[in-house]
Amino acid sequence: MDFLNYVIFENSIRNWLIALGILVGVYLILILIKRIINNRLINQVKSSKTEIDNFIIPVLDQTRWFSFLALGLYLGLLALNIPAEIREWLVLGNQVILTLQLGFWGTGLISYYVNRSVADKVKEDHGEDATTLDALGLIGKILLWVILSLIILDNLNIEISSLVASLGIGGIAVALALQNILGDLFASISITLDKPFVIGDFVEVDDFAGDVVEIGLKSTRIRSLSGEELIFSNTDLLNSRIRNYKRLERRRISFSIAVTYGTSVENLKKIPGIVEEIISPLEYVQFERAHFKSLGDYSLNFAVVYYVHTPEYSSYLNAQQIINLELYQRFELEGIEFAYPTQTVIVEQ
Repeated sequence: MDFLNYVIFENSIRNWLIALGILVGVYLILILIKRIINNRLINQVKSSKTEIDNFIIPVLDQTRWFSFLALGLYLGLLALNIPAEIREWLVLGNQVILTLQLGFWGTGLISYYVNRSVADKVKEDHGEDATTLDALGLIGKILLWVILSLIILDNLNIEISSLVASLGIGGIAVALALQNILGDLFASISITLDKPFVIGDFVEVDDFAGDVVEIGLKSTRIRSLSGEELIFSNTDLLNSRIRNYKRLERRRISFSIAVTYGTSVENLKKIPGIVEEIISPLEYVQFERAHFKSLGDYSLNFAVVYYVHTPEYSSYLNAQQIINLELYQRFELEGIEFAYPTQTVIVEQ
């Protein structure tokens, strides 16, 4: 075993093997501990009513393997005789890795809190708060990484003030090159602050309609009625005409009734009253008016207007269906005929 005493770079082979064993051992032990804790926490969270263990899971998920490797390397090097300059660089590298790990932990916690809060707000029908939380979470992540980046640069003895000045000059050129992306970014901020729509709203954009599911930095995603995901750039979306049906307080419905020429005056006078009798008792519906509007080419036309005091489209369809069926039944009892396009040809001998 004399070869173990052979010296390489001022350390014997035995010391190198001990350092390697510490590195591998620490790495494997930490990986094993992470898996055990993670599996136990998942089972515990299902039965626990506290919130603390819920925050531990994203922290474990964001714990990266290179952090374990860096810790094992640092402990292994303690068994070696390393020059002070090299040891200083190794310590600096470990500080950088630890700072990155803090960034991943912070990002995981912010994402978990924002996602949970957004889900709760959407469930409580507070879409505006959900949109604001989503935007604040993104801003928080950006600020976190900017601060950590400055800390890393400071640890590397890089002059931050001169770097910021140079970035200011280069930022103008970058802004010109990325003006479309920056336009979408500022449009995203405008959507977040002005709130023309929020997550959970049902909107119509040109010929497309659906529920808003995500408002990102560059694009907004809408789930259409047929199930597919529609993606709009934020700039194009703000330049479009948007109909937000979620904020619809009441729906104005206007439709016409056409009856045939030859209908008696008595029956014509009855029609507005019949319509009012049918519409007034309906739930969430307010009768507005019914009038004999015009003499058409082949029909006598009545205009009817009513309001539905609920934004749900299905409520309007249910009300209109009841009105149509009742009108058909009442007209049949009164002997009133609905008109349809006809032409009368008079032949003279």
